Amino acid sequence: MRDDVAALRLQLARQVGHWRGAVSTLADPENFAAAGAWRTLEHQLGVAVRRHLAEAVETLRAEADVLAAELGAARVGADLELLRRRITRFRRRYTRVETALDFYGDAVNSRTSDKLAAVLRACDLLAIRSMQAVLGPLGRPTPPVLTYVDKGMGASILRTGLRLWDAGGLTPAAAIKITRHNLHRPTALMHEAGHQVAHTLGWNEELASALRLTLADDPEVAETWAGWASETAADTFAFAHAGYAAVAALHDVLAGEPRQVFRIRPGDPHPVAYLRVLLNSAMARRFYGSGPWDDLARAWTLTYRIGSAPDGDRELLRRSVPWLPLIAEVCLLRPMRAFGGAPLAGLVDPVRVRPDALRQLAQEAGPALYSSPYWLDAEGLRLLALSGWRAATEPEAAESVAAEFEDWMTRLGQGVRDVVREERP
Repeated sequence: MRDDVAALRLQLARQVGHWRGAVSTLADPENFAAAGAWRTLEHQLGVAVRRHLAEAVETLRAEADVLAAELGAARVGADLELLRRRITRFRRRYTRVETALDFYGDAVNSRTSDKLAAVLRACDLLAIRSMQAVLGPLGRPTPPVLTYVDKGMGASILRTGLRLWDAGGLTPAAAIKITRHNLHRPTALMHEAGHQVAHTLGWNEELASALRLTLADDPEVAETWAGWASETAADTFAFAHAGYAAVAALHDVLAGEPRQVFRIRPGDPHPVAYLRVLLNSAMARRFYGSGPWDDLARAWTLTYRIGSAPDGDRELLRRSVPWLPLIAEVCLLRPMRAFGGAPLAGLVDPVRVRPDALRQLAQEAGPALYSSPYWLDAEGLRLLALSGWRAATEPEAAESVAAEFEDWMTRLGQGVRDVVREERP
């Protein structure tokens, strides 16, 4: 029996030693992202992320030390069996922490050059500014943002304040993925920031209730749109900040095969693409009158004829279309408790990014709009809307618009870095 206990103790000691060593490899952030990549982060963001990861590793290290102490105190087979089970749980815990480190390391490492790092710092800033426009007047703090670039069609967000892989501290920053193909018109920043705002303020639930009430004459349509409230809220937030630029960018992401455009997935929070594009066009029509969004909607319905939708969904789509103008009104103009009794448009007025307002901004500022630190800092969000507007309405100038966008975003991001350097002791 002693030999059995000794053999088991030896194997457990080996495992404990292995996992204590493994934890030590997690302690160095440069094992997950290059030192230069970490230095590209704005100071507050970098401190928040690295502190979160360091605390997760230290908690894991303490747990590994407990395993070592329990091994030393184990005297009988039952003690060792209990330790074996705890080691198994520790392995799962280690994997969760490692996943968190890999995620943030990959995000930071996507800042592969000084220019891209500057553009992504500018994206961080614009996402923060979009949230501040709503959260600030309501006295709510705005979380830091870490944007990163990755492949694919659609953007995404890991919201701050969630308890995820490491089961320890809350996520320290809103991590927003920007797709490479949309890096020159990242209006999706506003959509993803809208998710954070809606979650923080309880807007999703309130909008769902408002849609149920507004569409009550058709219970099936009402319940369907209530289920789409969270993504509709984020689309609304993006439109309020970026106007037609957000509409056109959304169209281009969703313009796939007809089976994708008409697909309704049970439980999916995303509105069916066919209706989603038409709703965003209706928002533009409500605030801007007639314009290129009408042509976009007309071309959309000609390309994707509702008669080709699946039989089981076609009638729901038909019945939803007449409601779209009213849904747009509810989203943008219905007073909400989430916004202190104001409508979203009362905090973020879409008229500020109406095409004529953007043209006036460009005329007033002149060439300095794209180079002056004052204009870049004061009007960064409207500059994004202007660049997106030009990209959508001047396809023949697409390359020059993209180059111009990259230039002023780089300047904006470099300005953020310069401020950080001045503030550091």
